[in-house]
Amino acid sequence: MTRLPYPPAHRGDTSDDLHGTVVPDPYRWLEDPDDPATKEWLNSQDELLKATLHRSPRFKERIAELLRSGSIGTPVWRGERRFFTRRTPEQEHAVLYTVDPGGEERALIDPMALDPSGLTTLDSWQPDKEGRLLAYQISVGGDEESMLYVMDVASGERVEGPIDRCRYSPVAWLPGGESYYYVRRLAPGQVPEGEEQFHRRVYLHRVGASPDDDVMIFGADREKTNYYGVSVSRDGRWLTISASRGTAPRNDLWVADLAASPAGQPELISVQQDVDAQTALFFGRDGRLYVYSDRDAPRGKVCVTDPAEPGFESWRELIPEDPEAVLSDFAILDALDRPVMLVAWTRHAISEITVHDLVTGERIGEVPTPGLGTIGGLIERPEGGHEAWFGYADNTTPATIQHYDARTGETTLWAASPGAVEVPPVRTEQVTYRSADGTEVHMLVISRPDLTGPRPTILYGYGGFGIAMTPGYSASILSWVEAGGVYAIAQLRGGGEQGEEWHRAGMLANKQNVFDDLHAAAEHLIATGVTGSEMLGISGGSNGGLLVGAALTQRPELYAAVVCSAPLLDMVRYEKFGLGATWNVEYGSADVPEELGWLLSYSPYHHVREGVSYPATLFTVFQSDTRVHPLHAWKMCAALQHAQAADRPILLRNEMEVGHGARAVSRSVDLAADQLTFLAEHTGLAI
Repeated sequence: MTRLPYPPAHRGDTSDDLHGTVVPDPYRWLEDPDDPATKEWLNSQDELLKATLHRSPRFKERIAELLRSGSIGTPVWRGERRFFTRRTPEQEHAVLYTVDPGGEERALIDPMALDPSGLTTLDSWQPDKEGRLLAYQISVGGDEESMLYVMDVASGERVEGPIDRCRYSPVAWLPGGESYYYVRRLAPGQVPEGEEQFHRRVYLHRVGASPDDDVMIFGADREKTNYYGVSVSRDGRWLTISASRGTAPRNDLWVADLAASPAGQPELISVQQDVDAQTALFFGRDGRLYVYSDRDAPRGKVCVTDPAEPGFESWRELIPEDPEAVLSDFAILDALDRPVMLVAWTRHAISEITVHDLVTGERIGEVPTPGLGTIGGLIERPEGGHEAWFGYADNTTPATIQHYDARTGETTLWAASPGAVEVPPVRTEQVTYRSADGTEVHMLVISRPDLTGPRPTILYGYGGFGIAMTPGYSASILSWVEAGGVYAIAQLRGGGEQGEEWHRAGMLANKQNVFDDLHAAAEHLIATGVTGSEMLGISGGSNGGLLVGAALTQRPELYAAVVCSAPLLDMVRYEKFGLGATWNVEYGSADVPEELGWLLSYSPYHHVREGVSYPATLFTVFQSDTRVHPLHAWKMCAALQHAQAADRPILLRNEMEVGHGARAVSRSVDLAADQLTFLAEHTGLAI
């Protein structure tokens, strides 16, 4: 065996006594990115990566080529003005455009015009109800610390901003565009040290006024990790405020009648509190309140009620729960002799749209869709009408915008991604397999139609936070499959593919189910001749990084290679960094003895054992990541390099000035190419 010359990493004797359990942490010193020893270690890891990763131009060139499709976003209408995003083949970031009532198209926000370095991203945007003003948020270098601005749409001039501490803030305009509700964190001096990422509040802000004069509407004396949603009905009468503890799959919900109480002191009426359900409201143009909820319906339902009586006891079911599909969205088309509701569903992660009588809920048809893919952004005009728009993509189709006309029942292409690309032929199959406890799990398997027999394969999964793995256009997947590999996407428990019960079957005390589902997917691929363990790589990011980190420590013999990106790996201390404290509702907390037991049972960092032959592993992390601190990968990398008994490499790719979310296209290409190159080398894919 030839062992790589790994950079020296001191193993300390640090440990914690947690509820009587001693938990060693030999690489605690790597938690400090400013420590000279950490910097030296990271620099040495960079040199090792450069010397060891044999980069091939094939993947980089092909991924870049396939990303020249560009992108197109679903239109948002405000009166006769339309807003949408588009990225052309040569652009690094999507640009926000408007189309004026006369039909003239203009760019409103081009991130590259703001910052030619490509480090600035447009995080979110929201036009006012008349389409005259636009609130938008931008951040720099991947930190996601959004700064809020307001623009005059007609002139393109900035009206106000920046307002800081607006990360993940919704903006809810009042009619007339003079003021809006938004969410902002308290200033650092007003919160305990170390809690600067938390303590959000809902404010009413008057355009042009100092944010120091904003009126606090909601959030005082509530849970520090709460996220808040806020919206105002199209007519400006109804205010809705939602509160969720971190990423919990439940929320408290209030409404206020702004015709009966002032905007700065709304009289909030409870819709639900301390209820284990997620609920959202839409105030219809017909005077009815439409309620989306998974209360007593884990796959979702739509109810109706009187806005003056929004409580659960007054709800009347309009669209019942489907036992096999998850309700994801709806739109109302009421400028018809028979008004209808369009309802979007995912059935085993494949999207469909059904048509229902708006009064009775009776199903009366379905919306034609281009294929077996993913639908997003189902939207109508705010003032109603007979038209709807939705985004569509699948494994071989770049993003398109489809237009549905309820008068004719026809769906037509509204806009395609602007770049022409030649997509390779692929075959997508949806297969089912049994997990360790007998649960049936679905998996998408994508391959070249002209190749059979065991092939180098990437198995991808996520399995958390109720997020569904649905078909989508991916330059990385297409490049891998075109080169002769197989790409499999397992729809693991913890995700949202089968509704909220599926999510909860993979969270908290049930987290091991997610890892078991991945192992069973691997075993199914091997048993059915798709691949062999010596040709099988696994890949995952964020919560999916935790997934593959647990997989490589639990079943190292099952996998040949691992790409672990922006991962959570030290599950004992994850709450102390980044946004970790908002995720204890998903994973549990080390502060609770029973939950520490759950976490320690699988925490990857704590299950690295000396003398084990581990798969070839590449950690990819981002120095500006303020969600998942790269320390998780740093510590795990050091532990694996120390313990590795095989001649397969353990490498770290530590990227600067990018974070957990959006990035320039060229940076995405470089990352994807490095990941695929590593997996190809260690699964035997010839490139």
